[in-house]
Amino acid sequence: MKQEYYDDCPYYLEDFLTNMRIIRNRADRTEEAYYIDIRTFLRYLKVKHRVVPEGTDWKDITIADVPLEYIENFNINDAHVYLRFLKDKRGNETATRARKCSALKQFYIYLHKKAKLIDSDPMTELELPTVKNKLPKYLSLEDSRKLLESIDSKNRNRDYCIILLFLNCGMRLSELVALDLGDYSKDNRTLRLFGKGSKERIIYLNDACIEALEDYIHNGRPNETAVDKNAIFLSANKTRINKRRVQQIVEESLARAGLSNTGITTHKLRHTAATLMYQYGGVDTLVLKEQLGHKSVGTTEIYTHLSNENLKRAAESNPLANVKAPENKKDKGK
Repeated sequence: MKQEYYDDCPYYLEDFLTNMRIIRNRADRTEEAYYIDIRTFLRYLKVKHRVVPEGTDWKDITIADVPLEYIENFNINDAHVYLRFLKDKRGNETATRARKCSALKQFYIYLHKKAKLIDSDPMTELELPTVKNKLPKYLSLEDSRKLLESIDSKNRNRDYCIILLFLNCGMRLSELVALDLGDYSKDNRTLRLFGKGSKERIIYLNDACIEALEDYIHNGRPNETAVDKNAIFLSANKTRINKRRVQQIVEESLARAGLSNTGITTHKLRHTAATLMYQYGGVDTLVLKEQLGHKSVGTTEIYTHLSNENLKRAAESNPLANVKAPENKKDKGK
């Protein structure tokens, strides 16, 4: 997490974020997400208490001066009004409101039980908005092949390898950009990934992935002039490639394949890999859970629903689906 984020933090929020990072070992991106969600809450408190001039731009509301008293006097009814504010005024979807609600509950748990800065936790009974499970978008097997065949960029070896790994391994964007040369073992046919909370896992590579990695590392990666000697994937300036550049590579490749209007993103390639493994590879959910680095098998079970939905669509798309039985000839004569 960038240090400048702390410049606008009241002491109790800075302590909460430090606890998340040091004691609970949360990743930088998780810490940042908590900061953003609690910042929204503290900005709301200043609006609620009318201590900012009317018409102040939301992004210009500072939070360093929010008194702990505002938080201590916040109750469950206030929380419900806050959630309504997030929906009506901020336009937050259900999933976003649920995440901000969860962050708020964690914040209050810390202030009450850990830091002992407030006498009670009024958020214990706060229920998270119910988020409906949506079937994730993904590329079909045919479109996945089309995407790989359409990659034709200045750094084709690198870009092909990146997209192939997404489609074969189902890794997260953050896991891919963090890959070091030492994480790859050709002899063992493995990659070491660091997932959420820096949790380490080993995934196995198929022939296509090994061939693509070997081709890029030995024929496409500027090994001698690399600024970052450890990173597998390098950008044009020979430093570790960043998330936004990878997203651009995926977007450009999708456009070349004629798939730019399908709603597919870098994260959807992870869904594609999981779907292909489940539907065509016969991989069960427990194995898929380990491959994807899911904390719970419940998260992985979405792909079983995807399979059922595909079976339903397949049945409905059969050319004989709308055939009607002929009238009984005997009935015609009556």
